[in-house]
Amino acid sequence: MNKILLTALLLSLSNVFMTFAWYAHLKNLGHKPWMIAALVSWGIAFFEYLIQVPANRIGHEVMNLGQLKILQEVVTLLVFVPFVVFYMKENLKLDYLWAGLCILGAVYFIFRDKLVTV
Repeated sequence: MNKILLTALLLSLSNVFMTFAWYAHLKNLGHKPWMIAALVSWGIAFFEYLIQVPANRIGHEVMNLGQLKILQEVVTLLVFVPFVVFYMKENLKLDYLWAGLCILGAVYFIFRDKLVTV
């Protein structure tokens, strides 16, 4: 499998865990002490790291660190928006589109050397 595609898939999966670790406690553990939420979040984040670390190592074989970070930001937004709408039941905002367009610009600038073919 293409290493960039494999990296994107692994980062997507790890980002699902990360998003739940960072934000799901706001919905599910809001009535519990913050320390309980932190411990649960750390438990979820452990699985995120088991996927994210190999993803970054594979990705770094074919991308520089800036490209790897921008890819992570794209994945974050692609995972976060459905999470907010479908899991947290918040309204979809036009601001997510504008943020996505800004990140698309970042993708262009960080990957433009790979996009230009001579």
